[in-house]
Amino acid sequence: MIPRLEILLRDLQLAANALRNRVGELADSDTAAAGSELRDLIARYPELGGFARRMAEAAKQIDLLGCVLKDIDLGLVDFPYDAGGGKIVFLCWQFGEPRIVAWHPVDGGFASRKPLPGVVKPHLN
Repeated sequence: MIPRLEILLRDLQLAANALRNRVGELADSDTAAAGSELRDLIARYPELGGFARRMAEAAKQIDLLGCVLKDIDLGLVDFPYDAGGGKIVFLCWQFGEPRIVAWHPVDGGFASRKPLPGVVKPHLN
């Protein structure tokens, strides 16, 4: 699943960066664009819709894999996991890690990541 996630996440990151760059260019030349909602910008500049659709499709595919997209830029994805005894945790993967190497409580986040048993810390990003 990690190779598929890498492709989806990279596409999502590229589309997000392209969208940000284009919105930044528009804001420089169109003062009305600065501070506008994305849906208003897309209505005014339909070419932005392609970036937004690519992002939505990649996010949907990640969701269909049973994953929870946490942060596009950091490349964070969580996987709900039954740790036994009715306890659900998130297995946590960050773009660039060779495999899932960490977990954290559902109410925690990236900062509370702990290595999975048998994983040495250098494998954590």
